[in-house]
Amino acid sequence: MSGSDTTAILRSVLDEICRTVGRYENGIRTHVAAKLLEAAAQGPQSIDELREAGREALRGVPTMWR
Repeated sequence: MSGSDTTAILRSVLDEICRTVGRYENGIRTHVAAKLLEAAAQGPQSIDELREAGREALRGVPTMWR
């Protein structure tokens, strides 16, 4: 898979996971994006595995960001 394909998948998963997050909640989106990148860096991940990593990241957002 090319880098642009991976980027598109990660962006799609980020948008899906963060659809309930306010448009200007940049700290939350950044946190989830960082966790998705960490998951992707560990090796090949299915889209479902990336979604789960994103959901877990969203659950783990510090309360002061909510």
